[in-house]
Amino acid sequence: MPFVPHTPDDLKTMLDVIGVRTMEDLFADIPAAMRPKSFDLPEGVSEMEVCSHLESLAAKNRTDLVSFLGAGFYDHHIPKAIEGLISRGEFYTAYTPYQPESSQGTLQAIFEFQTAVCRLTDMDASNASVYDGGSAIFEAMMMAVRATKRSKLVICEAVSPIYRTMLASYTSNLNLAFVTVPHVDGMTDIEALKSAIDEDCAAVVVQNPNFFGNMSDFTDLFAHAHAKKALGIVSVYPVMQSVLKTPGEMGADIAVAEGQSLGQPLSFGGPYLGMMACTEKLIRQMPGRIVGRTEDVDGKEGYVLTLQAREQHIRRAKATSNICSNQALCALRALMHLCLLGPEGLIRTAELSMERAHYLADRLTAIPGVSLLNDAPFGNEVAVRLPISAFEAVDKLVERGYVAGFPLGRYYKDMDNVLLMACTEKHTFEQVGILAEMLGGIL
Repeated sequence: MPFVPHTPDDLKTMLDVIGVRTMEDLFADIPAAMRPKSFDLPEGVSEMEVCSHLESLAAKNRTDLVSFLGAGFYDHHIPKAIEGLISRGEFYTAYTPYQPESSQGTLQAIFEFQTAVCRLTDMDASNASVYDGGSAIFEAMMMAVRATKRSKLVICEAVSPIYRTMLASYTSNLNLAFVTVPHVDGMTDIEALKSAIDEDCAAVVVQNPNFFGNMSDFTDLFAHAHAKKALGIVSVYPVMQSVLKTPGEMGADIAVAEGQSLGQPLSFGGPYLGMMACTEKLIRQMPGRIVGRTEDVDGKEGYVLTLQAREQHIRRAKATSNICSNQALCALRALMHLCLLGPEGLIRTAELSMERAHYLADRLTAIPGVSLLNDAPFGNEVAVRLPISAFEAVDKLVERGYVAGFPLGRYYKDMDNVLLMACTEKHTFEQVGILAEMLGGIL
């Protein structure tokens, strides 16, 4: 259990140094209304009693729900070995490996993560890493703006609305022009995207599978973008990359991803992992940290930070990005996850997830009034149209221990009755069947 090591005299000395009289004075700038009223902890209790009290508070959360919630974040099985390995002190406390002579282990791990990302996406180079999937798209867009010296971005409405909200926030003070191309019943409108790409366009941004779970082949779209001297950016779901046509095979210039599905727990929303990969032509535009393999004067193999175009290494005005923290521990978890599963394990994970989702779709569409949002191919996530509000359906099923999915009306107009439902290898056919039975019972 954490403890406070400072004595009252220690506290008084520190307060005197910063010029305040009491701890209350230290927090005077925080309005009283915004401070916690009470932690409701009795004074003078033992460690055992405090633990018991906190456990009783935690027990008020519903942790036994069966969840079909996805929308970009997925509850995959995490091998137990990851927790044991990642908790080792040399990984847990490792600082940025600025000194290669004392950080070869960390540098090698980052290099191997980059290699895994390149193999997964079929791209030439990767960094390690950025904050999350949304910040990865932003950094990819800025790479395109710098490389093309253009300021127009074409983005599909079927890209996660969470990411698009982040992009609007990140670019609010930048002189960039966004053109958002509407989806068609959840499907990516490739012809409309092509029409929006012109000589002012820096890049076209798409997602595969898109936010509605539908899969597309963007080969022609990226070829069209290249003909207009624009770049192609695709956000992908790493697990599905083991069975889908890769960004490299489609001719993408930059591939990004939210790495949560690779060994990261959902954990109330983070920390997560932004993965990035690009063609060799764009590697000098890559933000964040990049580790390279080299040789020392004796010909021995070694690893170093390389191509560092951050403001800490070069003039601020010339920096590719001011991003200054990668997600090294999360990247290492992702690497461990990929190594433990191996190529066959990752493929099997994707196949099992898709198998459950398609069984779910079959069961639901057998219910009168329920239909798929569209007839496009889908992977482990599917959008279904209900005869009632999706919000109402979710509320009713939560009471019965099931989170049915994500109501799309939260982000898309005229979709209050559309529910986005995700499966992973952790769902059983029995759970899918129970959900279908309960949903049918309330419709």
